Amino acid sequence: MTEHQPNPTLTRDQFQQLKSKLQEEQAWLQQHLNENEHFGLGDSVRVQTGELSTNDNHPADMATEMFERSKDIALLENAERHLTGVNEALERMAAGEYGTCRTCGAAIDFERLQAVPTTMYCVEHVPHPAPKPLERPVEEQFLNPPFGRTSMDDQPDQNGFDGEDAWQILESYGSSTSPAYAENPNESDSYNEIEIEADENAGYVEAFESFVATDIYGQAVTVVRNGTYRNYMRSGEGYGLLEPDPTEEDRYE
Repeated sequence: MTEHQPNPTLTRDQFQQLKSKLQEEQAWLQQHLNENEHFGLGDSVRVQTGELSTNDNHPADMATEMFERSKDIALLENAERHLTGVNEALERMAAGEYGTCRTCGAAIDFERLQAVPTTMYCVEHVPHPAPKPLERPVEEQFLNPPFGRTSMDDQPDQNGFDGEDAWQILESYGSSTSPAYAENPNESDSYNEIEIEADENAGYVEAFESFVATDIYGQAVTVVRNGTYRNYMRSGEGYGLLEPDPTEEDRYE
């Protein structure tokens, strides 16, 4: 295929020098990716570590493996992005489009092409987009949507027990998260306030449904003085004559 030089500032020797440099980079990148099996990402973490389970007795070991795997993903993305740029530059050479700015059409200086032989822009028109990751660890697929694939909050026709509800029940028994990690740490001084949707009624709609009880015949109405009941009365929503006056024993509860 005949190659053309649309950039009049490049001599034939300069053009061949840039082409040789690109071909060398292409060969090195392809060899580098093949020899290390794409930075070892061809196998899963389980195969790489030789462990039967990712839930190890030493979680820090798995954290180290995940850190190294994330680093390898970043290195792989960088190498693949560079190889793509080299391949596209060689294609532009073959098509007679190499060495001119894609934005303004001006000739790109030889010094700039030497420094960045894959560039498609002059210095004045270099775009600066935020790099986006090309690939993510397969493990992250289980984290989206939240609570795995069992959250049904976004489905209007579903109101049953789901993964979020299961977590809320477990979380009510305590977790390692402290109020310091709350969205508003200055306003949160209780461990209960930092739970997922802490203000949501669990197992009932109206607050009084959780503390007003009857016998099996619907008689003998009693009040279970749980935390919801106390909050209900403290907020002024409660009806003062719902119960008889508290006894001395009640005052010290």
